[in-house]
Amino acid sequence: MSQTFRHPEILEIARREGKVTVEGLATHFGVTLQTIRRDLTDLAEAGRLERVHGGAVLTSGTTNIGYEERRSLNLAAKQSIARACAARVPNGISLFLNIGTSTEAVAQELLHHENLLVVTNNMNVANILVANPSCEIVVTGGQLRRSDGGLIGTLAAETIRKFKFDIAIIGCSALDTEGDLLDFDIQEVTVSQTILRQSRKTFLVSDHTKFARTAPARIASLADVDVFFTDSPLPRELVQSCRDWGTEVSIAED
Repeated sequence: MSQTFRHPEILEIARREGKVTVEGLATHFGVTLQTIRRDLTDLAEAGRLERVHGGAVLTSGTTNIGYEERRSLNLAAKQSIARACAARVPNGISLFLNIGTSTEAVAQELLHHENLLVVTNNMNVANILVANPSCEIVVTGGQLRRSDGGLIGTLAAETIRKFKFDIAIIGCSALDTEGDLLDFDIQEVTVSQTILRQSRKTFLVSDHTKFARTAPARIASLADVDVFFTDSPLPRELVQSCRDWGTEVSIAED
């Protein structure tokens, strides 16, 4: 198989898994390690991947992956995480769901919940929950980000400050080894921080690929999260930190 055919498949594996390794790709394609190293170098020089020891990860930079690409990335894991999260949401409470494909997956799992008040700055979440007649929906308003249906800015934050939520369910663009939740858009970060202040309990939904990425703006720490729903064990250095912080880690089964 020529590199013309390998490169798209390498990118697809990286999007699905968050990271690719030289040895894993060499076995997958039946080629030498040196051939895969050249492929990864070519993709890194083209800005498609970022080289790390033993392989490569999706590029981090200062811009997020496109919405349609994010929606299909690691879809099965997001659905498993969403089911685990929704199972911990009781009926008859107030919720906030923020921007992101993981929170949209949670919205899908809430379609049979009853007597929920859901406030959101995510137009996609609102459109999903319209199908639940027992759910009251409040959309924050704010500046519409056309790329993903998110509402950001001062008006969104002002609306959020009018509420006190029983649970906030949030996502993030990246997680670092110190436990910091990261994002790309500073206006979205400001809104997310307001959500955390106005919530009695916070659930984070984020799959393992977020540990292979980085972003420039800090939202908060896992120390500020009550339950972290993910799909694989955390990096070793974070396990003890979460115990110290009292952050519960729930690993969803596929």
